[in-house]
Amino acid sequence: MTLTVPLESPEAADPERFGPKAANLARLAQAGLPTPGGACIDAQAYRAQVEHLGLCVAAREAASADLPLARRRALEVRMGLFQQPIAVPVLEAWQALEGVPAAVRSSALVEDRAGASFAGQFESYLGVGSEADYLTAVRACWAALWSVRALRYFALQEIDPAQNAMALLVQPFVAARAAGGGLSRTPGGEMLLTAAPGPGSAIAQGEVVPDRYLLDRDAVVLEAEAGRSQTAAGCAHERALPRARSACLDRSQASALGSLLLRAEQLLAHPVEIEWVLGANGFQLVQARPLRVEAAVAVAEPWPSDRVLRGQPAGIGRATGRSCVIRCECELGRVAPGDVLVTKVAGPGLSHVLATVAGVVTELGGSTSHLASLARERGIPMVLGAPDATLRIPDGVEVTVDGILGSARWQRRPRAPQSEGRPDGLRVGLPGSGAESTGGARRPRGAAREDAG
Repeated sequence: MTLTVPLESPEAADPERFGPKAANLARLAQAGLPTPGGACIDAQAYRAQVEHLGLCVAAREAASADLPLARRRALEVRMGLFQQPIAVPVLEAWQALEGVPAAVRSSALVEDRAGASFAGQFESYLGVGSEADYLTAVRACWAALWSVRALRYFALQEIDPAQNAMALLVQPFVAARAAGGGLSRTPGGEMLLTAAPGPGSAIAQGEVVPDRYLLDRDAVVLEAEAGRSQTAAGCAHERALPRARSACLDRSQASALGSLLLRAEQLLAHPVEIEWVLGANGFQLVQARPLRVEAAVAVAEPWPSDRVLRGQPAGIGRATGRSCVIRCECELGRVAPGDVLVTKVAGPGLSHVLATVAGVVTELGGSTSHLASLARERGIPMVLGAPDATLRIPDGVEVTVDGILGSARWQRRPRAPQSEGRPDGLRVGLPGSGAESTGGARRPRGAAREDAG
């Protein structure tokens, strides 16, 4: 059995060998939808490397109830995979590119499944230009299965990383002039596209407010709104100024992309969230994952305009909680169960906070960022791209976040601190979800909760 197969090969559509991310893209490519092409590397290559390095026992012990032992063993596996030479054949995918720079992407066997997207938890490397860098990217993608961020997500999903493996997707790198995401269904039944200049990493990381295009089911553009960018601030609490820009797509381009999004939904037979790039060869799809959609009735209530912020809606439903305004990640220790997190950047590094908060409001980010994907998965309402949210929303007041309307509104008076250890948020609009709503901390019944530390 060969470990490397072209994306166009029928074998590549096997999620048990190549992971759902690669398998879904292979199905799109084989149906004639535009993709960059490339090849998939079987997860068996990862397993063979782990066995060759003698890391199987350490991987099993990384799931130990003895936390210090588990952490040591996870670090041992991660560093072994990253530092040691590769003993299995993985160069075929690189050599097939014939000198074209590569994009090396994770495709874990647990990734991009319904209810467990792992959005932003693993690694991708773009513009890989040499064989040595390619081998480093392969090792880094394998090692990412054992990163702290990924292990937290595994624990929340009650999945044992030792029972999983990492396949890879190796494609020609697209020098994109624009990129973004798309949702084939919104709660209102429309389609949604986002776009920003460049390769799209800024959208995924929640570092910009992307263009937003709302389309009907015939791919006709109903609304188009240009996004904005701003220089990322450091940990010194600086204030970055937003920069307006022109839209990346005209209406005809947005309509053409909407048609591709609709075809992807029809092919995969369920609502999808896509990632796309626009380069010299036109639009190309680079990812398609299952999209959770729950119909909800958004109720617009009268509210003083000076205490309402609007942005791009994400997540599910509506929730109320006590605001916790965080201006950089060094302050995340202040976030308590049931709080509404108000912060600047909607990065996937905040994913562990979603286990406890009632909702999230950010100044940057859009409806197709990785954090938005994780919020939809957990049923957390979010409003992204809300201008000056950390300045306008006072710390400690009652905030209601509407993930359907894309609005956050707050009371003037501070909300009393909640009782110790008792989540305090209130969630509505989640009928028939099959999950508990314990204040803001929503999880599948029986799922473990991560400790705050």
